Amino acid sequence: MSENNQEFKRPQQPPRRGFGPGGGGPPGMSMPAEKAKDFKGTLRRLIRYLRPKQIQLLIVLATAILSTVFSIFSPKVMGKATTKLFEGAVAMMKGVPGASIDWGYINEILLILGGLYLFSALFSYIQQYVMASVAQSVVYTMREEINSKLERLPLKYFDSRTHGEILSRATNDVDNISTTLQQSLTQLITSIVTIIGVVIMMLTISPWLTLITIITLPLSFVVIMAITKRSQSYFVGQQKSLGQLNGHVEEMYTGHRIVKAFGQERKSLQEFDRINAELYNSGWRAQFMSGIIMPLMMFIGNLGYVLVCVVGGIFVTKKMIDVGDIQAFIQYSRQFTMPITQTANIANIIQSTIASAERVFELLDEEEEVPETAVSLPASEDKGAVEFRHVKFGYKENAPLIEDMNIQVSPGQTIAIVGPTGAGKTTLINLLMRFYELNGGQILIDGVDITDMKRSDLRRRFGMVLQDTWLFNGTIRDNIAYGREGASEADVVRAAKAAYADHFIRTLPQGYDTILNEEASNISQGQKQLLTIARAILADPSILILDEATSSVDTRTEVQIQKAMNTLMQGRTSFVIAHRLSTIRDADLILVMNHGTVIEQGTHEELLGQGGFYADLYNSQFSEGDLPDVS
Repeated sequence: MSENNQEFKRPQQPPRRGFGPGGGGPPGMSMPAEKAKDFKGTLRRLIRYLRPKQIQLLIVLATAILSTVFSIFSPKVMGKATTKLFEGAVAMMKGVPGASIDWGYINEILLILGGLYLFSALFSYIQQYVMASVAQSVVYTMREEINSKLERLPLKYFDSRTHGEILSRATNDVDNISTTLQQSLTQLITSIVTIIGVVIMMLTISPWLTLITIITLPLSFVVIMAITKRSQSYFVGQQKSLGQLNGHVEEMYTGHRIVKAFGQERKSLQEFDRINAELYNSGWRAQFMSGIIMPLMMFIGNLGYVLVCVVGGIFVTKKMIDVGDIQAFIQYSRQFTMPITQTANIANIIQSTIASAERVFELLDEEEEVPETAVSLPASEDKGAVEFRHVKFGYKENAPLIEDMNIQVSPGQTIAIVGPTGAGKTTLINLLMRFYELNGGQILIDGVDITDMKRSDLRRRFGMVLQDTWLFNGTIRDNIAYGREGASEADVVRAAKAAYADHFIRTLPQGYDTILNEEASNISQGQKQLLTIARAILADPSILILDEATSSVDTRTEVQIQKAMNTLMQGRTSFVIAHRLSTIRDADLILVMNHGTVIEQGTHEELLGQGGFYADLYNSQFSEGDLPDVS
């Protein structure tokens, strides 16, 4: 693999989140996802996460009811004060002897009113506090399950999906669920209680005015249903476009040097503009359709408000109702419209949330790796013998790559694997590490089938030095110590010296405390490789996997590293994927692969003597003709 291509092999980092796609939006205005395929089934499954929180949910329900009830009683109480003030003022205007405004009574009403608002606010605070705890506890559990699931998913899952799609499910969709549980669910409870309470209070004031107010309901529902049905067509591609945009931005950002080097900025921007336009088109239409609900509901509510004022005024003139009751009723009619509008918006948000939950559950339901054995093998049994018995494998069921592979490797042998691109060299290593499961046959290490080992026991037997270096954001010391848990400072330095990395590390301003950035771009490619070699030396494995480990260093450093490698490989079984055939002349066994099959095997001299495929590859590297692709 070329150095340019290495730039695209980056650690999977989550995208930065802020304003913009995936970064949230104005409160109360969610970005809906696609419609759920199985709304009821997904809702039932989501409710299971709430069952352990039944006591807290009962507290939320009780406090929501109490808060709403205290709030609903307030207009009725205020109406009494208004009536008393109106009666006193009218009496004084008419010149009734001894007439005055009963300020004492009004003050008592205001104190009661203040108490009602205070208790309403207190219970509302308790409701939000408890619901926040419930919501965060649920999404905490959900995130833990997602993280645990991602650890158990086979490599083929990640190979078949973009990073943006996976990250979108683990971040955006979970955040959508969190927001709905914390905000929309309590609003839904409050809205339902408010509607019921307001209707009861309006009936106690005037059944006729209540009937006028309720007449506007069918019109409201018709408008809401029409808008909701129309808006569904714009929600379908929303989350898909968001995932694509996240993946594209992450890929272009991490590979920005390569993009600039090959002059692909215009193409990158065009692709971004295309995805962003799709997200914009679906987003603004969805937001517009959702946004017009409120103005239309306010218009319908104002129609009812005008009718209540006109009919209420007539009732007052006929002394069928008090002025304070009219004031209270107008407030109730306002309160009656608002929760209906909120309920409509919340219904839309819940639908979006169920779609997000469905995407999360799809991830949680993905087929996992084959369950591993519970038996741990002692490290003392590590010798390094490897055997492939009639191994069959293909990335697709109908396209076999390896058929009936048989390899016998003795402890301490060096096995070189050569062949053109696509021959199956890397696949062989993936099968050996059990990153993929076999379609048939067995792989045995020290006489034990790898399927009978814990994956952790299997992989700790290996040390890997790949052409594609991977270093994480941290100190050089931590990156080397990553090879073995509990490694001391002396162990780290000893490994660095063995890999000929100690000298360049000490020339850095902070030495071993130098912080590498996320892509380790503050050191050279060759220096990265030296650190990964030091890490492998520190791990002290029984089996080594070397994928052209010296390809990224200069000739002088390569000679030094080759010496260190020869020392490291002594007494250990080593699998070397070779691109430059001159580096594997001394291998105990050379496997020549093509189209997933070992077509030749033997020592360097034996294979040259056969004059076959290997001889052609080897001789072509020292000729002036065209070189075959053996990368």
